Amino acid sequence: MTTMENRIEKERLDALRALMAKEGIACCIISDTDPHHSEVPAAHWRGREWLTGFKSENGTSGTAVVTATQAFVWTDNRYFIQARRQLAGTGFEMMPTDGPDAVDMIDRVTEILKEGDTVGIDGMTFSIAEAQRMEQEFNENGIKLRTDFDAFPSIWSDRPQRPGNTLFVHDESIAGESVESKISRILEETRKETANAILLSTLDDIAWTTNLRSSNDIAFSPVFPAYLYLDVEGKRILFLDPDKTDADTQQYLLANSIETRPYDSIKEFAASLPKETRLLIDPTSTARGIYDHIDCSAVFGGDGVRKLKSVKNSVQLANWRIAMEKDGVALTRLFKWIDEEFPKGTLTEMKIARKLRELRLADPDCVDESFAAIVGWNDHAAVVHYEPTDETDVPVKGNGLLLIDSGGQYRHGTTDITRTVALGGTPTDEERHDFTLVLKGHIALACAKFPKGTRGTQLDVLARQYLWNEGKAYYHGTGHGVGFFINCHEGPQQIRMNDIPVALEPGMVVSDEPGFYREGHYGIRCENMLAVEQWESNEYGDFYRFSNLTLFPFDLTLVDFGMLTPEEKEWIGEYHEEVKKRLSPLLTVDEREWLYNQCIMHNS
Repeated sequence: MTTMENRIEKERLDALRALMAKEGIACCIISDTDPHHSEVPAAHWRGREWLTGFKSENGTSGTAVVTATQAFVWTDNRYFIQARRQLAGTGFEMMPTDGPDAVDMIDRVTEILKEGDTVGIDGMTFSIAEAQRMEQEFNENGIKLRTDFDAFPSIWSDRPQRPGNTLFVHDESIAGESVESKISRILEETRKETANAILLSTLDDIAWTTNLRSSNDIAFSPVFPAYLYLDVEGKRILFLDPDKTDADTQQYLLANSIETRPYDSIKEFAASLPKETRLLIDPTSTARGIYDHIDCSAVFGGDGVRKLKSVKNSVQLANWRIAMEKDGVALTRLFKWIDEEFPKGTLTEMKIARKLRELRLADPDCVDESFAAIVGWNDHAAVVHYEPTDETDVPVKGNGLLLIDSGGQYRHGTTDITRTVALGGTPTDEERHDFTLVLKGHIALACAKFPKGTRGTQLDVLARQYLWNEGKAYYHGTGHGVGFFINCHEGPQQIRMNDIPVALEPGMVVSDEPGFYREGHYGIRCENMLAVEQWESNEYGDFYRFSNLTLFPFDLTLVDFGMLTPEEKEWIGEYHEEVKKRLSPLLTVDEREWLYNQCIMHNS
């Protein structure tokens, strides 16, 4: 970060502290998300990023804490290296949320403050659950929590406006279910939780329910800022800015009996609900700022509603396979181009990222990437969520490993894939050994068969076991749920070490992405997307397995086949045969020849 940028961050920090002093705020805690708890908020809500200079295009990545004399940003292990670099000289210190040196943010704030002090937050950017935990712990120490302190209207003069792009309809022939059917199922789940109305705040839930999308509101996800209210009496209200609908979408909403009201009227509406209303809200995603205005009975829950979206129907899964073929074609063209350009010595990380975006968007069904491509060469790949920028860009030349984690938002489905490839000379024995450990874990998870009721946490060790056996590890999740032309990261299902109490069910889609990172040297990750499907039923119950969705070869020059079992070799062979079978009809002769060469199992 330049001296000028450091000075700007310090000026912003000074402005915040001046406002805090005026308002009697001893400590301000600033979220990195929006009123919908989005992973990737629109620019309008990226205040923490604007204040600190620590940013990530791929999502929320830190919470800021500011007192009169100290300033911190808490972030997780994916961003430790990046955060230390970007925060240097800004007046902010990085604090870890996980790992062996993790520091609890609320505990640290409590240590710093004294009895009678006030902590200020913008309740619209903290969930009910987050704010309640803060409030409870602060109250126990005589510290007050104020939930209506939004500093940015006063100190951020050139703040971007809320996005105002026009919505479009995601065709039911691709989505596989009508709006009427979805609302009926949502209200059925609402009744199960003894509620008679529901307020949806998360943008992917709203986009899924309405079969509406936006191509440019929020980077990498075709969702849009809105709230959706439904009740058993038939009322359906979509709260959004009026410039987001044209004549076609207005007619569509009318046909589905959905009324529209201004986005900013949500608090007033919540306060006006009749006392007899039992409003179902998710405390982990509904803003505390809305909850503070609810005067009827609030019912905390919504797990059943959230799971409806996570279980994909047969139409979605069939269309997803089309998206994977389109993505496989783009990736084939990218890696073939890399092989051709690499000897010229002109490649850089940014040049590769731009080329990948160009190739994906060449398909008219691709509206955006599903996240900013992670293109890391050698030591940059060891930064788990490294994102190349003009400032960090390096030439891709010499010998080493190139890691590319990327995805596309196709109308037929969302993709997410990571491939690690060797460029230049022959990979070292150490590189091949570590890559093979990761690949073995990837295969073990992909081949898992498990009984109904199994959680992702119970399968996580399958992907980590070979690394653990050598005293090696990675600390990010092994798998996340994937949305269907919505968010790349979707809950509630996950595959990770910490327990997520959600069983995997047929129709759910997850990533399979073990990795290994040798700081200062290289990073390795192997990622495909998997769909849960029925395997068999017997006297012991129902059993499930995974079906692979992703279509692109692994770099077999990085595989030490002597470390593989016959079953693992068979899996690799069958997978690559499927890749060739599905992609070949969509490629040119030269592209097909390149693909076939990638699938040859040398020295196996």
